Amino acid sequence: MHLGEVKGILSASGGMNISRGCTHGCIYCDSRSKCYRIEHDFEDVQIKSNAPLLLEDALKRKRKKCMIGTGAMSDPYIPVPENLANIRACLEIIEKHGFGIAIQTKSDLILRDLDLLVSINKKAKCIVQTTLTTYDEDLCKIIEPEVCGTKKRFEVLKIMRENGIQTIVWLDPFLPYINDNKENLCGLLDYCIEAGVYGIIFFGIGLTLREGNREYFYLKLDEHFPGLKKIYQKKYGFNYEIKSENNKMLTRVFYEICGKNKIVCNNDALFEYMHTYEEKINNQLCLF
Repeated sequence: MHLGEVKGILSASGGMNISRGCTHGCIYCDSRSKCYRIEHDFEDVQIKSNAPLLLEDALKRKRKKCMIGTGAMSDPYIPVPENLANIRACLEIIEKHGFGIAIQTKSDLILRDLDLLVSINKKAKCIVQTTLTTYDEDLCKIIEPEVCGTKKRFEVLKIMRENGIQTIVWLDPFLPYINDNKENLCGLLDYCIEAGVYGIIFFGIGLTLREGNREYFYLKLDEHFPGLKKIYQKKYGFNYEIKSENNKMLTRVFYEICGKNKIVCNNDALFEYMHTYEEKINNQLCLF
């Protein structure tokens, strides 16, 4: 970990990342891709030390309140004290100014800030998102080695629901020949149903690979799944989109189960929902 100051923290669309890099060790991570131009070692996370100051200034100058999104590129709950202090400070600023938050993480450390998330949700809107990839906890330790397991993330989803906070699950990626099977999909959907998630973002059964994350992914395949790299290389070459042979069948199962359980699974609708600011005035909901 190292500290660094940046010139800006908030994108035009309200996106925010308080760090660059990650320590979760997910073998499929797209954020390792060279197109994102992370010049330091990926695990040597850069903590944006002036993020709270920049966010305070940005929100003061905004004419209209909006949703702030964080966690798309770098998990806001990297387990180092400086980072945890930064995300809490940013949430305090968002809460103080009455903005909304759509926060994405794979970590149960988000529960440390539950009080702030509840407070934000009372004033505006808070959405908590998490990624679920595998129902098998042993497999989870291989493909996502340095982050809490799937069951703990399921518990986080339940706690958020119990506190009135809407949740969205990113159901991906599905790695061909590893977790692209019906048993895994149905196990994850059972978690989503029991946790009462609002919606599921789903891009089919597969993953994406490009320069930077492809090399790391193949390195880990050699380490944990000997011989599988050759199968990938022969079947997919240098394709960006890697679709499982089970894509059509499992996609049909996915939409059938979501429809039966009234889980929102239209990606466009979910992204619009996450970007729509809602303010609560005297317990009345106002949309902007």
